[in-house]
Order: sequence, then C-alpha cells, then structure tokens
Amino acid sequence: MTTTPQPALLGLQASFGFGDRLGNATPGHVASMQRCGAGIAPIYPQQSIREMARTNRQPGEVMTAACEGARASGWTLPFGADADHLKTHEDVDRTGEAGFTFFTIDPSGAVDQKADDYDTDLVNAKFSEIADSINWLGKYLGQTVELSTGSLIEFSEIVCRRAAVKYGRAIEHAIELGNYIAQVQSVNDREFEIELSVDETDQPTTLAEHYIIASECLNAGMKLVSLAPRFIGDFEKGIDFKGDLPALEASLADHSAVAEKLGPYKLSLHSGSDKLSMYSAFARATNGRFHVKTAGTSYLEVIRVVALHEEALFREIIEFSRSRYDIDRATYHVSARLPDAPEVQGAKTEELVDQYLERWSDVPEGKGFTRPGRQILHCTFGSVLTHDKFGPAINTILREHADTYAEVLDEHFGRHLDALRAGMN
Repeated sequence: MTTTPQPALLGLQASFGFGDRLGNATPGHVASMQRCGAGIAPIYPQQSIREMARTNRQPGEVMTAACEGARASGWTLPFGADADHLKTHEDVDRTGEAGFTFFTIDPSGAVDQKADDYDTDLVNAKFSEIADSINWLGKYLGQTVELSTGSLIEFSEIVCRRAAVKYGRAIEHAIELGNYIAQVQSVNDREFEIELSVDETDQPTTLAEHYIIASECLNAGMKLVSLAPRFIGDFEKGIDFKGDLPALEASLADHSAVAEKLGPYKLSLHSGSDKLSMYSAFARATNGRFHVKTAGTSYLEVIRVVALHEEALFREIIEFSRSRYDIDRATYHVSARLPDAPEVQGAKTEELVDQYLERWSDVPEGKGFTRPGRQILHCTFGSVLTHDKFGPAINTILREHADTYAEVLDEHFGRHLDALRAGMN
C-alpha cells in the first residue's frame, strides 16, 4: 500500500499554487505538473478561509482530498500546503491542526485604502492619530537605498508618514499573527513558512512601502518566505493582466531587488489565474524566485466539463450565476457588468461557452480580453456549489467524467506553467 504523501516546506524554490474548491482537481493539477512543471514546485492543498466558508468545507477535508489525489496520481516529489488569507488566531488554529505548512497572512482589513489620495495635511493629520504606535519611522527617515537595478528608494518624511498611514496598522497585525503562527507551530512541533499578502488593495505598493513592510516583519523574526505586493496594472479575477507590460516588468524587477536585498524571499503573485501575458516577465524579473497563486480558474474548468456533458445544466448555472453576480462580486476585484455578457435566453450554447468560459483571445498583450462571463461565473462559485440542485449535480458529473476534468485541467494549467518556464530559461 502506497503511503499518502504529506506537505513539506518549499523554501525559495519557484512554486505554483493550485486552488481546488471541490477537492477533486488534484489529478489534473498533477498531470500538468508532470508534463510542464519542471523546475517549479507545486502547492496542491490550497484554500482560503473565505473559500472554505463559501463551499462548506473544513481545512482537514481540503488537506485530505489534495494529499490523497496526489498519492493516487503518482506524485512523489515535495509539495506545499497553503492556508490562504488568514486573518485571525482561529484561522491559524484550524489550518495548523489540519497540517498546513504555508501560512498566508492577510492584513488587508487594516490597510488604509485611500492613503495614496491624501494631501500632505491629511497624511500628517492621519499620522498623528497613530504616531504613538509607530516606532520605526526614525529608522528610515532621510535614508536613500540603492537597488541592484539602479533604482533609488528615498525615504522622505511624507513618504514615511504616508507608508505608516497606509500600512502601519497592517504591519502590526501581520507581526502579531506571525508571532502566533510561530508559537502554535512550535508548541506542536510543526514546520512552517509564512507568506505576507498586501495585494488586496486598490492602490499599488510602492518600493518604499514594500521595503518598510518587509523590513519590519523580518526584524520582528517573521519566517517570511514570500511577499505579495499590490503590483501596478490590473489583476482582475478570471482574466488576463490589464496594463503596461514593459512598465510592469521594470516594476517587478525593482520589487524583486527589494526582496533580494532584504531576504531573500520570493515575490508572490495573487489573482494569478489566467495572467499568461505577464508570466514570462514575472519569472524573468524575479530570476525564477517566485510564487504564483491560482484558485477560481479550476472551478471555471468544472463548468467547462458541465458544458461538455450536461448542456441544459450549464445554461441553468449561467442564468443562476447572473442572478447572484451583483451580490457575490462584493469581495472581488472585477469589472464585468451583466450587460457585457449574453443572457441565456436566445443564445446558442456555443456562444455561451465562448463568452463565459474561453480564456484566450486575439486582444493585444497587456490589454486583457473580452470574456466578462468568466468573471460572472468566477464570483458566484459559492452560491452555485452550495445550491441544493447544482452542487450535487456538479459532483455527480465530475465523478462520472473524472478523466475529462483531468484532461481540461492538464491543458489549462499546462499553458500557465509553460509561460512561467519560458521566463526561467
């Protein structure tokens, strides 16, 4: 009898996270890694607390399904396990007990999302409210840091104060939760590594802000293996990158230089699904020291399997998803509007497949693509999967057509991995 593999620490190796909202995608994930993933380490068990709540799953279920799927698929190399978007002690307790090894701290709720828009007087006023708890300002004030790219980070008073207003409380929260992770894992003699996510913000993370965030967390003893800043451009769910690719690559190189200077640690790309146009640039700019996180794109391939085998159900799911979209989109960075995608009535199934599921188009690189239906489906996964009719029907289809699901996932993620590896060579 083959022993079920257990997750391990991946350190600074290039890595790729495969989110799986149902627990049956690992065979397809493994197939894509076996075919296209040389030089990249996988994370198979990966789900955020938010996603678990929306799909009525528990951390132990996520872990068991992924590890058993890896065993059954013949995976024998190391893989990680990501407890994603942790915000509370309870989140840490639940995922730590289940055996997760990679803890993603999300302090986004403590970020001042409007700080970049404040004028100098308002920054100073906001800073005065938190000054007593900010003990790090003097370490950076007036300093200039030169990066290996030749870029300079200048820590003027307004730069430091704005960083404190924007991220000060988030840094405190991240350090406190990081200390708790270390305490819990140490008491239970469990290995761990930490990722810090500050990407779920409307405004990009500046180099000075990145430098301060990472320095403070590392100085506090955080076992930081990767950090996800908010990069320039748009990283919407379910579609490709939208923005200036050359400018993004230059910015990525600077952020990577910060990570090299302070750590080293990996740069992490969240909302990484389907961002193929910028993957090679990301791999190049980081010199292969990266982590990419995907989640909802595996669910969209679930709906592709439904479309292939149960056309009527596919059409019903789209109609239901449209009815839920304006409610469920609240916690996602998306721009699709319901009028942008065709209604089910009067549309041929082929048109619905194209507009709701297809990922690739002839839109120029960096301009995204015109498939708003993908975002409509992406945001409504929880409502669909917990629906009395749709949830059981989808699970039945995936059991009956497991080979089809593995095949479409293999093809889908093969494209992702190939694009990343092109930038590593």
